This record gives sequence, structure tokens and C-alpha cells, in this order.
Amino acid sequence: MADEVVLLDFWPSTFGTRVRIALVEKGVEYQFVEESLQDKSPLLLQMNPIHKKIPVLIHNGKPICESLLIVQYIDETWKNGKAPPLLPSDPYQRAQARFWADYIDNKIYSCIGGIMRSSKGEEEQEKFKKEFIEGLKVMEGELGEKPYFGGDNFGFLDVSFLPFYSWFYTLEKLAMNLSVEGECPKLIAWAKRCLQKESVAKSLSDPLKIYDFVLQMSKK
Repeated sequence: MADEVVLLDFWPSTFGTRVRIALVEKGVEYQFVEESLQDKSPLLLQMNPIHKKIPVLIHNGKPICESLLIVQYIDETWKNGKAPPLLPSDPYQRAQARFWADYIDNKIYSCIGGIMRSSKGEEEQEKFKKEFIEGLKVMEGELGEKPYFGGDNFGFLDVSFLPFYSWFYTLEKLAMNLSVEGECPKLIAWAKRCLQKESVAKSLSDPLKIYDFVLQMSKK
């Protein structure tokens, strides 16, 4: 019997995008179910009763929550040879990939939220903008001269970080004098390299669409 795979998601979500990239990368066919953050479906509340958040992957009726855990689950479940493993086989390298993914969620994501919430407060926004660029430079240092964060192969940390690229344009519009490419050219080159992959091109949200979404939300 074929696997039944359903993804409860919201299209602008960076966290949902991680899951979409991983599923396509592994060649997994799935049903996408668009959720509303304002009017959460009974299915979402049933499948993620603790946090009540997307994304949720439902595999043969069983839910898996939290994007990084979902990506790891996908990597471990679908070992079909169509794509190399996302996580390294070496335990130390695997731990390092998880460490940096956690850094992204706790440092980069929190700064993005700070910039967007403080778009009308110049002093506070400058603080978050400085921390955001510092965080990106740390990630650029971790990338180094490698084509991907894991080395020669596209992997877990690339999947974890790449969805934020879609939000850079919006952040540059909201935060005065912010140029991600000017500050971190290697990161932008890495993102463009990743965009050549089918799994990324199919899954990543259009930056202009993200910006329009943010503008519409701000009006509400």
C-alpha cells in the first residue's frame, strides 16, 4: 500500500517551506492542505493539539510536528536512493548541523520578527537589524568556501536556512539601508546556487509575493 502523506501548511511559512523542500528532494508525493492562521482547521487542532501550529506532516494518519523534526523524519523514513541523506552520517557532523539549525531558529528568526514588529521604531529596529546582520555573518562564516553548508552535497542545514531567503527582500524594504547581499554576498551566492535545484525552485516562495503578503497583513 502506498504511503499517504499530507502536509498541513501555510504558504508564506519559512518552517513549512523546509518541509516542502525536503519532501520534493526525497521524491515523496504528498497532499498540500492550506491552513489559515486566523481560522485553524479541526484537523490541525486534532493533529497538533499541543502547539496548534503548522507545519504538520501526517504520514499514514500519524502526525509529526515541528519543522526540524519533520525534516529529520523525512530523511530517516524515505531512504530511496533518489537523493543523498540530508543529515550527515558522522555523529559529530550531524550534531553540528542540528546546532546551527537551532541557531537559525533562535537567532535569525527572532531578529526577523524584531525588525518587522519594530518597523516604525527606528532605534529598536536598528538594534534588531544589527543583530540580524551579525547572525547572517556568523552563518556566512560557517558556510565558508563550501558550495553547501554540508560540503559538496545539499543537506539538512541548507534546507533549514534557505526558506529565510524569500524574506530578505521584505526585510530590506522594511529596514532602511539594509542590503543583505552587500553585507553577505557569499550567502546570496549560496542561495542562488540552491535555487538551481528543482526541490528548491518548486518550494521556495516568491519574495515579491511575500512582500505583498506582509503589506496586506500590516493594513489589517
